[in-house]
Amino acid sequence: MTDIIDMEIGLPLSEANPEIERISHGRPGTPFAQSLPRPDGYGFANYDRVFRGKPREATQAAPVDDGGLDRLVADMDRAGIRCGLLVGAENGATGAIHARYPGRFRIFVTMDPTDGMRGVREFERLVKEEGANGLRLSALYNGIVANDRRYYPLYAKAAELDVPVRIYASMNYANDRPYDLGHPRHLDDVAVDFPELRIVAGLAGWPWVNDMIGLLRRHPNLWVDTAAHHPRYFAQAGSGWEQFMQFGNSLMQDKVMVGLSRYLFGTSFESLIDAYRALPLKEAVIEKWLYGNAARFHRI
Repeated sequence: MTDIIDMEIGLPLSEANPEIERISHGRPGTPFAQSLPRPDGYGFANYDRVFRGKPREATQAAPVDDGGLDRLVADMDRAGIRCGLLVGAENGATGAIHARYPGRFRIFVTMDPTDGMRGVREFERLVKEEGANGLRLSALYNGIVANDRRYYPLYAKAAELDVPVRIYASMNYANDRPYDLGHPRHLDDVAVDFPELRIVAGLAGWPWVNDMIGLLRRHPNLWVDTAAHHPRYFAQAGSGWEQFMQFGNSLMQDKVMVGLSRYLFGTSFESLIDAYRALPLKEAVIEKWLYGNAARFHRI
């Protein structure tokens, strides 16, 4: 079996800080000290309506017995996943996770672009002292799109340190903020201004798939991952993924990386891997999607 690199492995809930989830899923921008109660189903709660039967579990207060990272690594071993991009870990946990599970995870830290040079210095410290493997940014949470100049000192430092950046690139369903905060067009300025910076567009740019494909062809150091999208829809007629499959199987076959997002779909690594292998892709291409492209991106 070929090794696999997963571009989105969720932190087990038993290891997560629910306060971070509560804050990040609150109002976009700076919270108001005396905010009024929000309408039912507003903001991130709208995801529960759009994706019926998939309640957001991370906000629950009760302890979760999911085996933590030990069981996660065992599940990875059984499925042949060599390593994965771990999402949900606090910045301060980076060094400890690497020490416990050397070589098993890539951890991209999240920085606040409004912290200016303090944030840049902390980012550099996390890379050099804690082993952070890159930078993770999402306009979905802070409302600041990827080409905002407040990010530029962080991009410059990532380029200097030669570590990659993962940028949220997809439509969102949180109906208290613009739906296109993650439009792929925001990546164009970043790739133009930092041509040496390795960038991965997280969540593949849906529904702006054609724009995403065009940008992948335009910028040599721009990549894409499939996180948060179930593979069964990629080959489904009318799903909007037609160009992704066409070019992902041909001209863009070296630019696509798989994000299994097992935590989101509530299933096993193996079932998702099998679903990818069942896609109408050339055998050599699916091996690139599952491992080879991410190995080159992460320089493994």
